[in-house]
Amino acid sequence: MASTGARTHRLSFPQLGREVSAAEDESLFRAARRHGVRIVGACGGRGTCGSCTVRVVEGTVQLLDGGPADVVDARDPWVRACRIAARADCTVEVAARSLATVVRAEPEPPHHEPVGAPPRQVTHDAARDACGEPWSQSPAVQAHDLTLPPATLADPLGDVDRIARALAQPVLQVDLAAARALPDRLRQPPTGLPWQLRAWRRGDELIGFGPHGGRTLGLAVDLGTTNAAGFLVDLDSGAHLASLGLENPQAAWGADLISRINHAARDAAAAEELRRAALRAIEALAHDLCHGVGCTPSQILDVAVCGNTAMHHLLLGLPVRQLGRAPFVGVVRDATDLKARDMGLAVVAPGAWVHLAPNVGGFVGGDHVTALLASQPHCAPCTTALVMDIGTNTEISVLHAGRIVTASAPSGPALEGGHIGCGMRAAEGAIERVRVERGRLVADTIGGMPAVGLCGSGVLDALATFKRAGLVQGQGRLSAVHPDVVRAPDGTRAVQLAPGVLFTQADVRAVQLAKAAIRTATELLLEEAGVAAASIECFVIAGAFGAYIDIASGIEIGLFPPLQRERFVQVGNAAGAGVRRLLTSTAERARAVELARQCRPIELSSRSDFQKVFLRHIDLTHTT
Repeated sequence: MASTGARTHRLSFPQLGREVSAAEDESLFRAARRHGVRIVGACGGRGTCGSCTVRVVEGTVQLLDGGPADVVDARDPWVRACRIAARADCTVEVAARSLATVVRAEPEPPHHEPVGAPPRQVTHDAARDACGEPWSQSPAVQAHDLTLPPATLADPLGDVDRIARALAQPVLQVDLAAARALPDRLRQPPTGLPWQLRAWRRGDELIGFGPHGGRTLGLAVDLGTTNAAGFLVDLDSGAHLASLGLENPQAAWGADLISRINHAARDAAAAEELRRAALRAIEALAHDLCHGVGCTPSQILDVAVCGNTAMHHLLLGLPVRQLGRAPFVGVVRDATDLKARDMGLAVVAPGAWVHLAPNVGGFVGGDHVTALLASQPHCAPCTTALVMDIGTNTEISVLHAGRIVTASAPSGPALEGGHIGCGMRAAEGAIERVRVERGRLVADTIGGMPAVGLCGSGVLDALATFKRAGLVQGQGRLSAVHPDVVRAPDGTRAVQLAPGVLFTQADVRAVQLAKAAIRTATELLLEEAGVAAASIECFVIAGAFGAYIDIASGIEIGLFPPLQRERFVQVGNAAGAGVRRLLTSTAERARAVELARQCRPIELSSRSDFQKVFLRHIDLTHTT
């Protein structure tokens, strides 16, 4: 945060049509973040990732560590925005990977109904999720279309009592906001006719009133560390109306959970920043999804949210300091239900409720529970199955003989393009595949656009290709003699995949650490379950990153055990599919609670052999 007494200058971002103020004692990165200008910065501006590059076209800047003013080097004009501060008004060019249009924040193909179109025909008692399993529809919110005789001197029953009488339920609570709106809703012209309205009930509470035959909308949200995915559902029919994904705004405070936990632990104001950022993501999803189908967010009567334990706590404003320290204990484990307005979610119906999925323990949260819920069709027929939800924090469960052992692997954002020098989200121009063709490296990008960086699948594919082509040695060191290995501006070795897109020695190390964390967790969990990797009948890979990776590349670098390809199943956003189940079925909510209680969380870092196994899996030659 800038000091109130510091001199300020103007930062102009012509690509975005924005001008913002920057104090002399704050970095360009923090000034941009403060005003909502997005610059990629996986480490949250701590200066450890090198991804927040900008070019100062005009003006004077100075290194924050006391270096000379006007630090821009004509030979390499791109500098880290987190390490420089303005000393005059500046014009700033943002790297293309910060501006590219994201196309894979939500791995399922988006579906939008035409405005005004009726919901797709899905039977009321059954629907199918992304994993293909039908489930019973029993939403928590029920809609009732009612025709009521108007009040008279002979029948002066109160408005709520008239509704209760029509529902044959004499004892009903009523949401205060809904009660305030009820008289005007009933007495709309023409008067004297039977009153018609739609009443929405959740259990014994009337939570809202609307026009007769109005839509009953629900919103399911997978609040991921990197991305937030939203799903708009017609609760009357179970129809999935639209999907949308966007970047979690909390990424401005760091791509990893520990960075955000440390920020929130500073003081109440810092924690509130992160809470409001999460709320902004949900509100943006509600607004854009409803706009796409010709509705308004105020028609959303029920919300279901899943996220890892840290995301869950930050959203609710719960303390997170204890999550960042052993024994990594959360405040709340079971499913939570609260009024949307009580958590500050103001755009939905005033009487709407929010259901948060149950957590397991440690960093294993409700998103993994919903992923397990949606993965049941694949796991149920097997004696031994493994579910891996790959992300900034990777959750893994081994299901064997009716038992579930679960752990979290702090894999970091490298496998999603974070903490990679030229890393980016899955946007247009992101390298997603790397191969050798006629002795030369060839990079394929999303949308066929000129390469501006690498997304997660490209990062994994690049390292696997380097290994096959001999560009990288078994211990992860880039070759000193291979013609495709060049010198980066800082003097270290790198592979140039496209003009301005380098894969550096530091990037190789970041991927090694991520894959070693995941593979170590896999091996130790299998040991806890008492089974060998060869016994896994179904290896379920979930998550946005997992939807697009090449399994062979994952096996090549040792991320996955060398199983037959047909044993792997890539299910995309299983957490999102599972949270849709929670939105549309109270039975699935109960099932999720049972799954969470059935999971036995293991804190792997406390095992005496953790470090030994981890070091063994850093080596790229160790794939068995």
